[in-house]
Order: sequence, then C-alpha cells, then structure tokens
Amino acid sequence: MTEKTTEKKKKVPYYRKPVDMTVEEWQIALRRQYIDKQEFSVQNIGDHPVFSDFQVYNPQTGNEYKVAIRSSNPGLNFCSCPDFSVNELGTCKHIEYVLKDLKENPKNNKHWKEGLIRPYSSLSLRYGNNRKIYLRIGTTNPEKIGEASKHYFNKDHFLKPEAFYFIEDFIERVKKYDPHFKVYEDALNFIINVREKNDRVKKLDEKLPDGIKSEYFKNLIKTNLYPYQKEGVLFAAKTGRVLIADDMGLGKTIQAIATIELLAKEFGISNVLIICPTSLKYQWKNEINKFTDRSIKVIEGHLDKRKSQYLSDEFYKIASYGVALNDIEYLNKMAPDLVILDEAQRIKNWKTKTAQNIKKLNSDFVIVLTGTPLENRLEELHSIVGFIDKFKLGALFRFLDNHQIKDKTGKIIGYKDLNQINKTLKDVLVRRTKSEISDQLPERIDKNYFVDVTKEQFEIHEDYAASVARLVFKWRKFGFLSEKDRQRLLIFLSCMRMVSDSTYILDQKTRHDTKIDELIIILKEIFENSDEKIVIFSQWERMTRLVGAELEKMNIEYEYLHGGVPSAKRKDLINNFTNDPKKRVFLSTDAGGVGLNLQAANVLINIDLPWNPAVLEQRIGRVHRLGQHKPVRIYNLISKGTIEERILGLIAFKKSVFTGVLDGGEDRVLMGESKFNKFMKSVETITKEVEDEKKDDIFGEENYLDETEKVEEISKLGKIDIKTKVTKTTADKDKKEIISERKPLETQPNREINELLTAGVSFFQKIGSAFADIQSGKIQISDFVEKDKETGQTSIKLPVKDEETVLNVMNSIVGMFKAFGK
Repeated sequence: MTEKTTEKKKKVPYYRKPVDMTVEEWQIALRRQYIDKQEFSVQNIGDHPVFSDFQVYNPQTGNEYKVAIRSSNPGLNFCSCPDFSVNELGTCKHIEYVLKDLKENPKNNKHWKEGLIRPYSSLSLRYGNNRKIYLRIGTTNPEKIGEASKHYFNKDHFLKPEAFYFIEDFIERVKKYDPHFKVYEDALNFIINVREKNDRVKKLDEKLPDGIKSEYFKNLIKTNLYPYQKEGVLFAAKTGRVLIADDMGLGKTIQAIATIELLAKEFGISNVLIICPTSLKYQWKNEINKFTDRSIKVIEGHLDKRKSQYLSDEFYKIASYGVALNDIEYLNKMAPDLVILDEAQRIKNWKTKTAQNIKKLNSDFVIVLTGTPLENRLEELHSIVGFIDKFKLGALFRFLDNHQIKDKTGKIIGYKDLNQINKTLKDVLVRRTKSEISDQLPERIDKNYFVDVTKEQFEIHEDYAASVARLVFKWRKFGFLSEKDRQRLLIFLSCMRMVSDSTYILDQKTRHDTKIDELIIILKEIFENSDEKIVIFSQWERMTRLVGAELEKMNIEYEYLHGGVPSAKRKDLINNFTNDPKKRVFLSTDAGGVGLNLQAANVLINIDLPWNPAVLEQRIGRVHRLGQHKPVRIYNLISKGTIEERILGLIAFKKSVFTGVLDGGEDRVLMGESKFNKFMKSVETITKEVEDEKKDDIFGEENYLDETEKVEEISKLGKIDIKTKVTKTTADKDKKEIISERKPLETQPNREINELLTAGVSFFQKIGSAFADIQSGKIQISDFVEKDKETGQTSIKLPVKDEETVLNVMNSIVGMFKAFGK
C-alpha cells in the first residue's frame, strides 16, 4: 500500500471564521470553495480570449450575470451580481468561476503573463457603504486628461460632490483627448440618482419653506397630520427610499399615504404598488379612500386575472406577499414609481424566497413600514434595510463581524457598537416611540384588520347563510315568521358568526381559522417594542380558550375572565392584571365588558365584533376611560367576505338596528313586529349571496409563502361547553323543514281563505262592538281621537294589546283582499 503523496484540500467552515484568516480571506475562500461543485455556463462576449467580458449563466437559478475580467487577482474585475456590488472583496463566485475556467486552459498562460494594457480612460463606480465615482486614466493622453480632471476630481481621482452637475462637460472635453473614453452604466446611474435626490430636496425646501409648519400640509390629505407625522412625510419625500419604523399605532400608514400625495403633486408619480399581508389589503384600500381621491385596484384572483389587473390604470395597486412572491416578473413589468412594503418583517429572513423575490422589485421610490425592524437577530435588520439600500449596511458577513461578540467556539454571546448602526441609518430611517411623542397623540385610535377565512370556514358559513336566505324568503313572502323560525334564524346567524372565528367553536374537533395567526402577529409586534398591557375580547368562550392556549405557548402570563368565574373572584383577576407587571394580557368574554376597570391596559383587541354598538363601547370603555393617561389603540379582527364584514357597514349607518337583538337575553326572540321587520331587512342586506368572483378572492388566492414562514398549526384543545349547540345535522333538518313550508299560495287556497275569513270576521265583530259602546255612551269619542299640537292634524287612536295584534289585523285585511281578488 503506497502512502498518499497529496493531501486532501482542507475545507473552509461556512459558519465560523478560521482563527488564522481575516474575514476577507475567509469569505474569498468560501466563494472559491463554492464553485468546485458548480457547473456554470460561460460565454465570451468580448474581443480578447482572457481580458474580456463574459456572460455567466447559472442553470440552477436561471440567473445570468455579466463578468468583466481585467486581472488574475481580486480588485480590478467586475460582476453584475448583487454579491459583488456589496461585498467589497473585489470578487464573487462568478468571477472566481471564470478565472478558474480560464486558468485551466494552458493556451491562456501567455495572456496572463502579458497582462492587460488599457489605453482608454474610464469612469466607474467604487462600491461600498459610501459609493464614489472613480476616474481611471489610461495611456492615451494621460497628461491632458489629468489636467482636465483637476476641477472635477480630488487627488485620489474621486468625483467631487459639487461636480456631479457638471460631469457632462468633463466627459465632452475628455473625449477630445480619448475617443474611446468609457462611462460604465452603474456609474452613470449613480450620478443620475444623486442629482435627482439633490433636486428633489431643493424643490421641497422651496415648496415648504417653513418645514412642518408650512401651509402646504393643510390640504395634502383629508385629515390633519400631527407634527411628528409631518416630519416623517417630509423626511420620506426627501430621502426617496425610507424605512419608517415608528411604534405600532403611530400612523405609519397615513404617513406613507401623505408622502405619496406629496410626491404625486410635486414629482408626478402615478403608479404605486403596495405589498402587505393579505389581511391588510382592504384596510389599505379603506385608508386610501378615506384620505384621498385616488383610484385603487386590489390584486387578487387567478393568474390571468392578476396579469390584467397589473396593466390597469389605477393609481394604487395592492397585492399580498404571497402574490408578489409569485408575480415578481409582472410586478416589474408594471414599472411602479413607488413601492410600499408594509409589515416588512415578512422579509427579515434573507434566505426565504419571499425576501429574495421582493428584493428584485425595481422602483425609484420605496417606503418600508414596520414597527419591528429588529426582533431577534441583527440579520433581520440587515435584510430589511437591504430592500431600501443594499449598500447601506454593506455585506452581511462584514456587518455581523463588526457587531457580534463570539466566544472561542464561535457562539454569539453579545453585540457591540450598536450606536454606530443607528448613525449609519440616520439618513434612511425614521423612528419615534410613543413615549417620545405622547403629547401629540390622540386619545383613541381604531384600526380594522380584514382577515381571510379558510375554504372550510367559508363553505360552512355559506351553508348557514343559505338557511338564513330561505327564512328571509319566507318572511318576504308571508310578512312574518313564527317564533320557531325566528329561533332558527338567530341560531343560524350566530353560527355564521362563530365559524367566522373558527370551525372549532362549532364542532370542537376541527381547527380551520386565521384570526389566531393574525392575533399572534399583532401581539408579537406589541410585546417586542413595549411593556404595554393588552385586553382581548371575544364573545365566544371557545375562542378565548384557543387564544389562551396560544398565550401559554408564547409564555405570556394572562388573566382569564368568562361567565363561569364567580363574581367574588373577578376582583382578584383585575388586581393581578393591574399590579403584576408579568400579567401582560387580560382575556375576556363579554362577561368582562361591564363594570370592570382595565385601564392598566391601553391596547384592546376585539377578535370579533358584537353587533350591539353599546356592547362594543362597553368593551372599549373598560380601557378608554377617565384616568387613562395613555393613548388607547383598538384593533378589530374582521373575517373578510363573511357576515362580519357585511355587518360592519350597517353598524356605521344603523347602529341601533341590532341593539339587543343578537347580544341580549331571551327577549331577543319575542321582539315587537316593527322592530323585527327592521331587523329582517338588515338580515336581508347582510346575507345576500356572494358572487362567485368574490368567493375566489376570499380564499382562492394562491399561497406561495415558504414553509419556514408559515405559522405552526395550533394543537386542538379539549371540549368546551356552550349553551346553544347547533350541529350540521340539525341545520340540514331545519333546511328541509323550511323548504317543505315554501309552497306557493295558490296550492293551499281553502285553508288560507278560511283563516283569513275567520280573522276578518273577528276583527269586524270587535270594531262593531266598539262602535256600539260609543253609541251607548259607555266610552267617549274623544278617547279615540288625538290632535297633533304642531300640525293640528286629527288622527284616530285605537288601544290594542300589543304591536303584534295590529300587524296580525293588517295582514288579515291585506290577505283577505288578495285572496278575494284572485
């Protein structure tokens, strides 16, 4: 057996820098190591066998980049890939692959020895945290070009800041000395961007000479901005690409909308793309409609439909992260002037496809919104800032090396020089905390979150909606419903509301819901940035149990109030929540909506909305009350495309219609006919059949999020008691009964006419008896006459037992005339 004469090449560790290497040496070695297993396609597109331009194609990713080889060593070469532009290593895996390919060919040895002679001069962009324009002087008329450059470039051949506006003069002059003078595309684009930003700042200073005190802000949007919001708008407009990282509840959305209005009026932007979580699409639409007159298109539906939507003329287009991930090609084709990235923590993990694809979006203006740019790791901040300006924090490996503290094994044990990060970001980041601007904040802020339902939820919801529709049809046809039908109606409506929260509330077996996931996102954002306390309300005890299970999984301590908690113990719950800083959440059914002081919290989350506005205000009144010294934020979770969304508009216009109907006691069934008819008209409105197209929009949108970005499925809980249990079998039985009762009037004339005649005879007998009493003097005519004091009009007043008696009489009369008229 012979001894090995060659030693296996030592592998460089990926996650830990070897002690005998600098961070730059380590990273270059990693890139060279990476190409050993790669098979790129390389094509020479220049006129030299070595010192030329090459097209490099990666078949695994489908990406193609241009590589310029000018030297066998790092420094003078170039690649158009994102890594090369930020790593400041002078090389990348594509350059290293081409170099390896060229060096393996013996015919190229003489070219390497000769080296590259570049007679032409050129302007190029030197990359790094502070990018600069660099002048390289070649061998053609170097003295004349050097003399001409003195007015434009410093001694190190970097372009002076004041010379950006006169670079054309220099280029024109130099080309007389060197006809082959080159200006590289990235250098030219950088010069244009710097000039545009300077021009924008100058124009805004002229338009708003008094800054945030300028009259300009009065008519910018349909509301008055707070001073800190004006500062954010002006900062964002001047910067052009900005991260607004204000605390949750400080109005990042309205600042973004106002910034867009400013840029539209002064710089003519007209095509804005908003990317946000699915649950916020319609919230954005509502906010835009509220504060502007701009047109809006919500991007949703199947691919062909979305492709046509991207080409529409609306000023705003709103898409979810899932859609943006898949449609990046079409988003770039629509060429947005400005991109808003809301809840940008969705791209905090640079390894995910969502983050990678979103960063491929091209736009001159960018507004990134998040209250939590940094949750757990520095990499998250780096990834988010990378969408705004990939050069700002530099290469990730160098950024981490500068700020992480590691032990001998490479484990992260701390961070350093964090204030330097803040200084680096000062020209792209605006962040205010609630404590900093508390004197400017309103007392109460309400915010609606529209949450998609699952397909399973929607199918069950529509099943019950069909049952309601049959009862509405019956009421519309006959003018009344029996008490049994009214009871069914209220049960079906309640089931629609329950399933809008979760299927678990109905069957205690399945877990089809989305509100819990949305709630977790809100809670994490609040807890990440503050020590605020939160009150969470739901009408359904089973829903609060699910929430409680999630809080326990998150290790969040909470107090829990429901109808089964004795009155004597409620005081202890409140005291614990008020006085124990570890108790961050007060979870309650509407049993806690009355008589409790929960002002230790200043955030209220309604998982579902009670239809009685008074009950809603009772909930809010537990937090927003006299003695509350902090601004209160209200978050309402509303299931999109369900009865919850349809009732929302009715609440705004008819707050009293549902008062006491669905949230009261037993008398909710035995309501008066007049009130019941109003109620039925409202039910008729909110249970209209959903169009097929809208159904697709509710749950049909493709979900392209990575597995690493999905929230883990919540484990099923134990059985939870509920007073009214409605099973699917019961519902189906009720439907059959309702259908059997929907017979045409003409198929049952004898029974109906007999009933009407009997009622009519009884009515006229009572009328005749009444007039006989008048004639006999037993009662006075004045007892039946009432005169309006204002108009003088006289009317007859007949005392009856109740409203139901009047309606029955009127139905009898109308029915009698209809029957005899056939």
